[in-house]
Amino acid sequence: MAVSIEQVKELREKTGVSMMACKKALEEANGDESVAIDILRKKGEAKASERADRSTGQGIVAVVSEDGKTAMVTLLCETDFVARGDDFIELAESIARKLLKGEISVNDKDLQEVKDFGLKAGEKIELGSMYLVEGKNIGSYVHTNKKIGVVVALDGGSSELARDIAMHVAATNPQFISPEEVLPELVAKEKEIWAEQLKNEGKPAEMIEKIMFGKEKKFREENALLKQAFIRDPEKAIEQLLEAEKATLKAFRRFAI
Repeated sequence: MAVSIEQVKELREKTGVSMMACKKALEEANGDESVAIDILRKKGEAKASERADRSTGQGIVAVVSEDGKTAMVTLLCETDFVARGDDFIELAESIARKLLKGEISVNDKDLQEVKDFGLKAGEKIELGSMYLVEGKNIGSYVHTNKKIGVVVALDGGSSELARDIAMHVAATNPQFISPEEVLPELVAKEKEIWAEQLKNEGKPAEMIEKIMFGKEKKFREENALLKQAFIRDPEKAIEQLLEAEKATLKAFRRFAI
């Protein structure tokens, strides 16, 4: 069946696929646009399988907040060119809005709109990590390049304080809230390295235990958000900022591309 150039153009506008691919799909679908879209989707799935082994090392972090809730998602792609596109950014933000409204969950990874965008972009597109938190005082920060995003939730305090701490987390990348939360296996691995270093330095055995104790304390504090010096005022630790506003840290999450 012959199809008009107007039909081809309209399908191209809706799918972003090449004119030739749209023409062939419409001809195969006997001019039925909805059937043609399904045909393109199926062909896109075939292309997606060919792209399965490609690396999605680019992408963005999107954060959306409303009515005491904040959603953060990472959307991944192959090239920075695609990641910087307005359509890609809007897709990431629309997925975050769906998560915020409860239309999807943090475990949903197989979204049709992501597949469709991969078809349009011609490269592998993946939905990465997702996070949803609810509370009165939530602060978020997304770096200007959209490669780092942070959400911080407080009990007490203010949303401004939460945002300040979110900016701090973006810069320092703490792994835990308190020193006590640092995983024992991480400490054990570091201790092996310290012990070998001290041995090579010829430190007396009676001194090694005291030095190791000090190194462990420092290691735990460096990786714990509460003990870190606030980047905007190094004279104060994060826990001091919280104490001053009678706030406690409920949760934080940092995503980075």
